[in-house]
Amino acid sequence: METWTPSQREPAPTRYGRLRVETTDLGAAHWLTERRPGHGDFGTVAGVAAPGFPAYARVLHPAALDERPVRWDTVAAAYRRRVEALTDWHEVIGVERFYQNDEEYGLPGLWDEHPAEGPTPGGVARALIPVLARHTGTAERCWFGLWHGYGRCEWDGVPTFPTPEREEILLSGRLADAISPELPDEFAELPDLWWPQDRAWCVGGDVDLVSTYVGGSDALIAELLAAPGLEAHRVAATDAVG
Repeated sequence: METWTPSQREPAPTRYGRLRVETTDLGAAHWLTERRPGHGDFGTVAGVAAPGFPAYARVLHPAALDERPVRWDTVAAAYRRRVEALTDWHEVIGVERFYQNDEEYGLPGLWDEHPAEGPTPGGVARALIPVLARHTGTAERCWFGLWHGYGRCEWDGVPTFPTPEREEILLSGRLADAISPELPDEFAELPDLWWPQDRAWCVGGDVDLVSTYVGGSDALIAELLAAPGLEAHRVAATDAVG
């Protein structure tokens, strides 16, 4: 039986899908830490996305029925409840905050899967990207942060930059490349953080959340709230995340 040794570890990848892994210069991420002296916004909307934007939105990750997306407000209506800007999923379905996923199996014909925990799901990302692209002049030059703890790749020796929530690897590429079909495998996570070179907005997610947060202009947030493929609510930078 062959014995594994550290010298046999695969080298860190230079690409994550179509995105380039930045290994020498993390300067593009410095604005995030400079705008967060002391990281005092841990656990808030600004801690997941970035502080300093005029407006913010919370984009809900949908539940599912037979792998098809189901809106939170559709589920809430069946339970005779409403979804507000800061409503948590456990409040929608009426269980304890720290429920286990197998404790509630849904409602037949309505939903059978909880919203996906983690960074932005692919379906939500596909709806976000065209809206985001209309609100930046640098959609062809964007930056991304990926938590080094997801475990799909070995990141030994790759430098990271700090956020209030995680240590992130810096990636770069086009906005459209965030949902590159050449990701390492079908279950690989999308980046937690996205922002364009002109810093017109910032998208933030986290491994423990069922929502994605976006900071940007009032016009961007208004368009996100009205987008038919998204379920979004206006929130404040200092609001707590679920």
